[in-house]
Amino acid sequence: MTVNMTKGQAISLQKNDGGSLTAVRMGLGWQAAPRRGLFGSRTREIDLDASAVLFADKQPVDVVFFRHLVSDDGSVRHTGDNLVGGVGQGGDDEAILVDLARVPVHIDQIVFTVNSFTGQTFQEVQNAFCRLVDETNGQELARYTLAGGGQYTAQIMAKVHRAGAGWQMTAIGTPANGRTFQDLMPAVLPVL
Repeated sequence: MTVNMTKGQAISLQKNDGGSLTAVRMGLGWQAAPRRGLFGSRTREIDLDASAVLFADKQPVDVVFFRHLVSDDGSVRHTGDNLVGGVGQGGDDEAILVDLARVPVHIDQIVFTVNSFTGQTFQEVQNAFCRLVDETNGQELARYTLAGGGQYTAQIMAKVHRAGAGWQMTAIGTPANGRTFQDLMPAVLPVL
């Protein structure tokens, strides 16, 4: 059963049977919003990029994004860059797989960001979402829908963080500006 998350909401990543999830997929989807022009509506391709920044005690130690597809320890993997969005028609356009059982013990948070590499603002994006899926059975666990547009080019979407012996996901939904994850670091640090 999917939980439709709101900004700031946290959910446990424990299975209904009390066990822990071992592998999750953070999927990102979007479409270009139609623009009205003199000769009708048209869309312009939007290149959004999903990234996962791995933190240990509030210090970034690794990142997974379109130019570094696998974390140094192999526990986090990006499935590849989608340059236009909307390909999945509601499905994931980009995805980052996290093998929770393999994440080194010193990594306590993984923050997921999305940014417009080509610099378009989120006013030009529609139907954007991130979702967390149990990778072992394909069941969607949580979905956070980006509402509204805005004059920003990025968003800190969500984080997966240790909670006792397990993990939690928190929807963040903080707008930011930047074309790459490096540009977003000043906006990421306050949500840790």
